Amino acid sequence: MPMSGAPEVCSSSFHPPSAARAPRLAGVLLAFSAALALLGVSVGSTGFDSLLQARHDAVAWQIVLDIRLPRTLGAWLAGALLGLAGAVAQGLFRNPLAEPFLLGSASGATLAVSLSLALMGVPLAAAGWLARLGLTGAAFIGALGGVLLTLALARGARHTLRLLLAGVVVSYVLGAAKDLVTLGAPDILQAMQIFMLGTSAFAGWASCALMTAALAACLLAARVLARVLDALALGEATAHSLGLPLGALRAALVAALALATGTAVAQTGLIAFVGLAAPHLVRAIAPMRHAWLLPLSALMGAVLLLAADLGARWLIAPQELPVGVLTAVLGGCYLLWLMHRQRMGAAA
Repeated sequence: MPMSGAPEVCSSSFHPPSAARAPRLAGVLLAFSAALALLGVSVGSTGFDSLLQARHDAVAWQIVLDIRLPRTLGAWLAGALLGLAGAVAQGLFRNPLAEPFLLGSASGATLAVSLSLALMGVPLAAAGWLARLGLTGAAFIGALGGVLLTLALARGARHTLRLLLAGVVVSYVLGAAKDLVTLGAPDILQAMQIFMLGTSAFAGWASCALMTAALAACLLAARVLARVLDALALGEATAHSLGLPLGALRAALVAALALATGTAVAQTGLIAFVGLAAPHLVRAIAPMRHAWLLPLSALMGAVLLLAADLGARWLIAPQELPVGVLTAVLGGCYLLWLMHRQRMGAAA
């Protein structure tokens, strides 16, 4: 049998019957997205507003178009990027507990933001658009730098375990460097707290355009590389026997993971558990091949973060909760419930 046909054998052999539910799940998630987006543009600091009434008030309509709508769309896009990155990370490392920040992207972004704030000396809430653009660029460059440092320590992406260990080391080292920066410049602590707890409040139309472009590129790469993740799910020896160039393909997966994570972190800060929980929820509903798992994880992540952002704005209005705190609480409760269910199933 020619080697070029081997990936097709792998693809057809890894096709769970429940994957037939994937199109219906996609439709449900898109419907939830539309409903949550409508709620998102209707919720302000004073509670719910009628969009029909806002159309007759020029100031209220400008608030909807320039603040609420890009914030809602930004939360959806950031959640989609994190959900997609989580699915790629779990497939790449063959570990259901893998999450998008494993390769040092989060620690690299926080270090870059802390250095930028220390140099600028401007509070995040008072920073102008140019300063925020600089912080966004710094966060993305820091996230990319963290991933590149991880790849350098792991000597490429050929060995998954070495890559994972290098990511843990880089995260601790860059995190310690960030702590030293904040100790030397304590004035930036409040701004760093906003970034580390996560918020979509600063997302504008430029952020939405950037995240849209990154999401499109990552979805295209994920579509092309989905069969590689299917092969890795069957074991590294099987993937090698199929003649796949695993080193180059792992590097491409790491690049997609870094792009998705770095873009999301640069726009919304560190938001926990979305990338971890979204693929879990999709697999719990309908186990399927990565060709469907990756886009559905993106949709699930988008719904989760948009719902959490809506709750963060509404729960204690006119005050606002950091969305990262809400996702961490909900994600932790979900993982505890999952552990309890698995324990009860093992006991039975």
